[in-house]
Amino acid sequence: MFDTGTTTFMILCTSLVMLMTPGLAFFYGGLAGKRNILGIMMQTFVSLGITTIMWVAFGYSLCFSGGEGGIFGNFDYAFLNNIPFDTPYSGADGQYPEYIFIAYQMMFAIITPALITGAFVNRVTFKAYLIFLIFWQIFVYYPFVHMVWGGGLLAEWGVLDFAGGIVVHATAGFAALASVFYVGRRKDRLSPPNSIPLVAIGTGLLWFGWYGFNAGSELKVDAITTTAFLNTDVAASFAAITWLIIEWIREGKPKFVGLLTGAVAGLATITPAAGFVPIWAAMIIGIAAGAVCYIAVHYKNRWQWDDALDVWGVHGMGGLLGTVLLGVFASASINGQSGLLEGNSSFFFKEVVAVAGASAYAFIFTYVMLIVINFITKVKVSDSDEDLGLDEALHGERAYDDGAL
Repeated sequence: MFDTGTTTFMILCTSLVMLMTPGLAFFYGGLAGKRNILGIMMQTFVSLGITTIMWVAFGYSLCFSGGEGGIFGNFDYAFLNNIPFDTPYSGADGQYPEYIFIAYQMMFAIITPALITGAFVNRVTFKAYLIFLIFWQIFVYYPFVHMVWGGGLLAEWGVLDFAGGIVVHATAGFAALASVFYVGRRKDRLSPPNSIPLVAIGTGLLWFGWYGFNAGSELKVDAITTTAFLNTDVAASFAAITWLIIEWIREGKPKFVGLLTGAVAGLATITPAAGFVPIWAAMIIGIAAGAVCYIAVHYKNRWQWDDALDVWGVHGMGGLLGTVLLGVFASASINGQSGLLEGNSSFFFKEVVAVAGASAYAFIFTYVMLIVINFITKVKVSDSDEDLGLDEALHGERAYDDGAL
């Protein structure tokens, strides 16, 4: 009944995207100061549990059942009701069970809010974060999944997003910027990364998992799948080297963290375009990602926005840039959609408006939501807890024994 090869491929891609969440925890955990390693990793890992519960209970239903042309779906698939275990997924011509698609999309839902946590490292209480995690998904992530991928408003308008430039990176990145403005600066902004090798491990896991993130988003195995796979690696590589060169010229030394950050910027930027552009365009997108995201981080520092781990500069600007460049470089010969270079200014305009609107909405909603959460429970940690470090103050644990590092 089902195609064994495609079924296996989608199970593998789902597993790869799941691996990205621990990879993100290692990436952020290595960049954080040594008193806040577990706090930031905890915020990432907890999404694996809470988001899974939400997704099965009602998240998948709100994203992918009913609501054609609208903002939300309905509750027809709540608790996966009306979906027998052997139901074929119609979006892939019935080649594998819908349960695999449910799990695959769930992994996207898990990592998206976790991306935001790097911006407010060591400044937000765990209780407030849990409330944030739940309601941000309901009112930001779920609507954009439905509108772009679930047959909703933006899909009917003709907006495309191959694997999450709008849905994942732009919304998370600009939500991160809003959270930075709300919680303010850290008392100690000069704390260095506690473990650059841990950052490298996290980057490796993210890069590896991103093949499932992008190539798997074709939702079947064909020439577009392999194009998305290769575009992912090409853009990441070009962005990493671009960032390395710029930083080397500006600061006089090649920085390992810069190389790793550039790679992640390239991965985020190619995400919306991976299955719609030719390889030469992926090279340009990678170079643009390395340069633009580096500049964004530089100006973030100049403006003294305390986005601790550069979530806005890398993911927010990467998602925005990648979506705009999708509107420029999309090629009808690749996946049937032409962009600005092929004379389709209408599609370019739609992509620009969609990503700008999504970014603005995520920013405004996040800021207002944090104000509301603060009425329920304090959002920002106390000065004494920030001085002590959230690992010990909130969780009663330490990442390393006394004297280590």
